[in-house]
Amino acid sequence: MTSNPYAESLLEWEQFYLKHFDTFDFAHLAVPPCPGDGWRLLIIANVPLEEIHAACKDMFPCWLWTGNGVGETVGGNERDAEGGPYAIWVRDGIEADEELKNFSASDIKEKDIATETLAERLIHELKFFAETGKHLDLKNVTLCAGSRDPFGVVPGVCWRDNELTIIWTLPFLRSDTLRSRQVFF
Repeated sequence: MTSNPYAESLLEWEQFYLKHFDTFDFAHLAVPPCPGDGWRLLIIANVPLEEIHAACKDMFPCWLWTGNGVGETVGGNERDAEGGPYAIWVRDGIEADEELKNFSASDIKEKDIATETLAERLIHELKFFAETGKHLDLKNVTLCAGSRDPFGVVPGVCWRDNELTIIWTLPFLRSDTLRSRQVFF
């Protein structure tokens, strides 16, 4: 019988979810092989986006550009945990991927690149903050090209003016500071 090489990480994720949300058992979760050096494992459980955002607000200041709650605003995601928790790998860097600067959400979709959804990016922020006391995207915005509002507008997340900020961009917009985070699953 072979042991799970990710057993310690899965236990750490169980403790993280217990602290912030609810009890989850990830002991038998299939984790894809790590794509190489410099990648971070994220475990995404079936937690409503509104609860994830509330957990962020409990840990640090947050700003959301919408009159509605974040859960009401997102209309669709490329992935979600409704069918059960899942594991992804994301580059382990403070800033979103340099290789994906100047790529719009439309470009990413056309090139079939899997990137973080809004829920994944918020979980990423919470876990990174819990481990380091620091934040992601101090200079750039993670374009969450895996999520959309009902009109196709794309969320982005960054740390601005001492608060976690969720912005919304049109799917064809691109810039040096608007970048996605590629994921493998």
